[in-house]
Amino acid sequence: MTDRPAESGPPAAELSTGGGAGGEKKGIDLARAALMQARAQARNNFEKQQERRDGRRGLRRSGSGPDDRDPQPLRRVMGRMIAERGWQTPAAVHGVMGRWTDIVGPGIAAHCTPEKFDEGRLIVRTDSDNYATHVRWLAPKLLARINQELGDGTVTYIEVRGPAGERKRGRWSAGS
Repeated sequence: MTDRPAESGPPAAELSTGGGAGGEKKGIDLARAALMQARAQARNNFEKQQERRDGRRGLRRSGSGPDDRDPQPLRRVMGRMIAERGWQTPAAVHGVMGRWTDIVGPGIAAHCTPEKFDEGRLIVRTDSDNYATHVRWLAPKLLARINQELGDGTVTYIEVRGPAGERKRGRWSAGS
């Protein structure tokens, strides 16, 4: 499970042969060989124990590299959540609504606000009938600019509505 290769010590048969002047290891050489063998055996036992434990509990060992369990930037987490749930278009449209002034310019944004987005139709409310006419005239340019921000085909139609107040219908009178 570790990235470094396990040091394997000499087999037990080699501990008594090789090394010194008479073919046998003596003193420091014998101690060094025994220590290397003990370290390798302990490392192998530890790795086997980790494998059994990890396999039994389904745990993964973390290395020094990035991992899914590490803290993630909020932008990455939100982007993944939006993509998994299919919210790309609504999120993008609401982003445009938040940046409305930057997209359409301060002159139009002062008199016109986006109200609703539903299935490719963006409903825009103006504060006067004159601006409603003006924005209807600019609608193709606004549509192109919005789709440039969102991606082609996201907004297919811009519906422009005048002031929200109720209007009196019927005969005009001079005094009332």
